[in-house]
Amino acid sequence: MTTKTVHLALYPALADWEFGYATARINDPAFQKEPGRYRVRTVGLTRDPITSIGGLTITPDLALADIDPADSALLLLPGADSWAEGANAEFAKAARRWLDAGVPVAAICGATVGLAAEGLLDDRPHTGNMPEELQSVETYAGAEHYRNVRAVREGGLITAGAHSALEFAREILAELDVYEPAVLEAWYGLFSTGDPQWFGKLMAAVS
Repeated sequence: MTTKTVHLALYPALADWEFGYATARINDPAFQKEPGRYRVRTVGLTRDPITSIGGLTITPDLALADIDPADSALLLLPGADSWAEGANAEFAKAARRWLDAGVPVAAICGATVGLAAEGLLDDRPHTGNMPEELQSVETYAGAEHYRNVRAVREGGLITAGAHSALEFAREILAELDVYEPAVLEAWYGLFSTGDPQWFGKLMAAVS
């Protein structure tokens, strides 16, 4: 089995909490249909360390210029306040390359603003923090495709708002087919409700 790479984008002051559910489950072989099928590698504009909004210093594994969509299973774009300031445009352009190549892209919170500025939400169903935030992007023309839900997955594009990291992870895991559907449902049920009955359902689904 060839291990495929999920590329996690890094930039200064990225929101730590928005990708943790997804990357932990991708890297943890427990409950997976094909353990070891995926790995996560971090990607910066350069390989210089960045500091997250939570104060964590992270050194990228790779530089963006050194990777190609053909070598990627998914590009994961966390939020950061800098997206609203027009930063990280290189990653929005990378998202276009990934989608054009038929490789999934997952964007949450401020990253959806970057995709809007790149024109990637004009004709695709999507969500974000709120419609008004995307409408503040001068070139955004996708208001009719906005969905007022926690996360949207369609046509290889996954979007979510900052308040929906768990739903974001669920859609990423579904897109990558990491778990059997019953396992994914039980995992999401446990973490979204805290009801221990879901743990029993998770163990039953795994067995």
